[in-house]
Amino acid sequence: MDIRLGLRENWKQFSLLILVSAFVGGMVGLERSIFPEYAQKVFGIESKTAVLSFITAFGITKALTNYFTGRLANLIGRKNLLVFGWLFAIPVPFILMNVSNWNWVIVANLLLGINQGLTWSSTVVMKIDLVGEKNRGLAMGLNEFAGYFAIGIVAFLSGYVADQYGITPYPFYIGIVISIIGLLLSLFFINDTGKFVNLESKTDDSTALKNVFWETTLKDKTLSSVSQAGLVNNLNDGMIWGLLPMILLQSNYDSQNIGIITAIYPTVWGLGQLFTGRMSDVYSKKAMLFWGMLLQGIAILILPFITESYIILVVLTFTLGIGTALVYPTFLSTIAAATNPSQRAESIGTFRLWRDLGYAIGAVVSGIIADLFGVSMAILTIGGITILSAMVIKYRMPQLKLIKNI
Repeated sequence: MDIRLGLRENWKQFSLLILVSAFVGGMVGLERSIFPEYAQKVFGIESKTAVLSFITAFGITKALTNYFTGRLANLIGRKNLLVFGWLFAIPVPFILMNVSNWNWVIVANLLLGINQGLTWSSTVVMKIDLVGEKNRGLAMGLNEFAGYFAIGIVAFLSGYVADQYGITPYPFYIGIVISIIGLLLSLFFINDTGKFVNLESKTDDSTALKNVFWETTLKDKTLSSVSQAGLVNNLNDGMIWGLLPMILLQSNYDSQNIGIITAIYPTVWGLGQLFTGRMSDVYSKKAMLFWGMLLQGIAILILPFITESYIILVVLTFTLGIGTALVYPTFLSTIAAATNPSQRAESIGTFRLWRDLGYAIGAVVSGIIADLFGVSMAILTIGGITILSAMVIKYRMPQLKLIKNI
């Protein structure tokens, strides 16, 4: 079999991976708009910290799974990790629709975190394997578009179903369908991409990292700058996930309107990456990361002051989605550009470890601040941290060379 790198050369397998990514994202969208109401109505939980505990469980588990997926990708194989990840998704909707104890909700989100770490990390690495150097940004834009657009669509659907038929069990039927189809697609239609890594390694002249974990985490100025920004990005996303529905509930929005507002952010985030992914192949990655983080921070800082205005809320969540779209595929294409192909999976896994720990840190920090000082103060704190992260990108991260002849 003739193996060639490139998006056009491998479009069939790439398209299948895009479809799988959409199902991966859909599993997260299932909870996106309904969980604060689910916690309050089904379990009578009012504490912001307690409600956000499910995001903490999800974030820590996903982060650790990301890291080990990166470490094991070359050893076990990308496809095997992908299939294994879907097996953890199948019990999640059944648990959520049948339990009466909040601890089981935490268990469900632990399983969901493992599912997301294994499946999302695998599909990211497999797409980068297929396309080669020139189309990494485009590949990541398409990948993240599929996943986060699906989050937005399923967030809207679950909010709509909850509004029409009740908070449980009907919204969780969507998750049953998603997990089964995702497993079948991965098992019967996806091929492993290890041979593409071997092919690229023969012509790549990048210097190998001495210690992938520490270089990606702290020592390398490019990789560590991206890692901290990824952590802060998901820190504010964890806050938006947990606190935005709460502040909308406090402002007397119903489930359907909450579903629409919370869906705008990931939907714009997803659609925007169709363009920003390709932009990261052509334009300065550093500039895109700086302006994306800055836009996020500004939008978050304004958010607590305009909750009574539906139109302005829509504009702000749209702006937040644009800011996130600028950085998300750029994170991954920057990591891929700055690492040796043989170490790429581990470096991406390390980045995704820190990035998704942001979910847990954001949930804990914003939950504690919300309980002590109110939801608005929690949102303002996270907005300030996001702007500081943009400054780290501006003053620590060096410029990467642009790829010629794209």
